[in-house]
Amino acid sequence: MIGPMPQQPSLKLKPNVRSRVLSGHPWVFANEVVGLLPPDCDGQVVECRDRTGRFLGSGLYNGKSQIVWRRLSRDSVSLNADYLRGALKRALARRGGTGGCRRLVWSESDELPGVVVDQFEEALVVQIQTLAMETVSALVGDLLHELVGSAEIIFRNDATIRRLEGLPLERHTRSGQPWAPRWVRIDGIEYWLDLEAGQKTGFYLDQRPSHTAVARYCAGKRVLDAFCNQGPFALQAARAGAAHVLGLDSAADALDAADKNAKQNGLKAEFAAVNVFDWLNDAARAKDPSWEVVVLDPPPFAKSRGAMEGALRGYKEINLRAMRMLAPGGILATFSCSHHMQDADLRGVLASAAADAKRRVRILEWCHQPPDHPVLATMPESEYLRGYIAAVE
Repeated sequence: MIGPMPQQPSLKLKPNVRSRVLSGHPWVFANEVVGLLPPDCDGQVVECRDRTGRFLGSGLYNGKSQIVWRRLSRDSVSLNADYLRGALKRALARRGGTGGCRRLVWSESDELPGVVVDQFEEALVVQIQTLAMETVSALVGDLLHELVGSAEIIFRNDATIRRLEGLPLERHTRSGQPWAPRWVRIDGIEYWLDLEAGQKTGFYLDQRPSHTAVARYCAGKRVLDAFCNQGPFALQAARAGAAHVLGLDSAADALDAADKNAKQNGLKAEFAAVNVFDWLNDAARAKDPSWEVVVLDPPPFAKSRGAMEGALRGYKEINLRAMRMLAPGGILATFSCSHHMQDADLRGVLASAAADAKRRVRILEWCHQPPDHPVLATMPESEYLRGYIAAVE
């Protein structure tokens, strides 16, 4: 620590509330504190103390958000260049430096609450999702440029979650110049990526290990890639020698990109714009089960804990339909990207669908977000991607 820290405002937990922060979770909610701080504390670093006055750490405060405090450190720290440079250096060290395509910063898991940074070769895509980090976003950009040496930094501050912090939705580049779409090579395949306007940060880097894992089962097979987006599962399957590949999605722009990607790489894959749920629910398709590999990678069904009951029904239904479309001995690769869906929930979905389909399902591989999306043991929300590759007999 360099020099004495300035005195920070103090947030205090209610005496009769068992907050998860006492067990190491980095968040405190508005209903867990004695009272909110003055509005001029919004976006500032404040300390948090338990009912006895015990210091719990320094964190980002925003009285406009349901999550009023997000821990930066268990020590007294300031949100300045020294802190940010140190946190970014540690994040890069965890990933072994820089280069290629991967996630460089994953929010609380890297001591930078509300900051996500994805690298696509010479460009970085940054998402800022907390008020305090928004106030230092230009500094974050400067430090990333200093440490990584990127050609451009694209700020994709257009996620609706920003509204929960009272932040506007916008996009810009560090240079102020547009970053045109271009080809980016990821795991042996070239993708046409629009990093300024594509979904999320431009590509779902979290599924990279699963793309290649599923491809190992696809040689000579008929492969259905449901919710295919830009086509990475379909393209890796085609690259592995699949006999026939069909990708389905409802987003026309994603399908245009998938088709363009296939042509660029000389890969044979078809793509169709459909309502995937309706397509899977067509009972006629279950009467002639001829697919040998089915991939289910849907958007999150459970965006809140209250939505879990309906989400479980939805996950079960699409997995049941997929099982009925699979030839005996076929492969089902099924995923969930909702942190509310735990391993036991997804396993229960598979078991229930298998029972209704009257199929024996054997799990071959467990899938998970990669190490560049690290999971905090004390923060379940940092773990959100899970899946199975299973044989359906």
